[in-house]
Amino acid sequence: MPKVLKAVAMERCIGCYSCMFACARIVHDSLSWSRSGIRVRSLGGLTAGFEASYCLACPLTPCIDACPSGALKEFPGGGVRYQRELCLRCGRCASACPVNAIRLDGETGEPVVCLHCGRCVPFCPHACLAMVDATGNTVGEETI
Repeated sequence: MPKVLKAVAMERCIGCYSCMFACARIVHDSLSWSRSGIRVRSLGGLTAGFEASYCLACPLTPCIDACPSGALKEFPGGGVRYQRELCLRCGRCASACPVNAIRLDGETGEPVVCLHCGRCVPFCPHACLAMVDATGNTVGEETI
């Protein structure tokens, strides 16, 4: 069964940004956290907590519908697959995302999106993130 990334326990997040660095380095081959598919931000200081912004695997896929070149494809069960060679760098996917999970890279103009690969999960020291199956059951620190 396909798995998607979920922020299952953000109340434990300490804002270390390890998930962001892991995504940028391992998935997007970058040393800059601006190339991360997951973004963590403070809600107003350490006591207010943190929130994670990532692709929520929308069932209606507005980003895919907005893409004129077919560079974004839907994974079975949710999430997207990005095909760099098809991308026109028009930004329509980012504009269509209802949760602002797609950002355009400032240097390349390419979209940076969470691919639900799960590579960030083992880097979270407090298990705030998990891969879950389509029914919402946690499946551990596996990757798809």
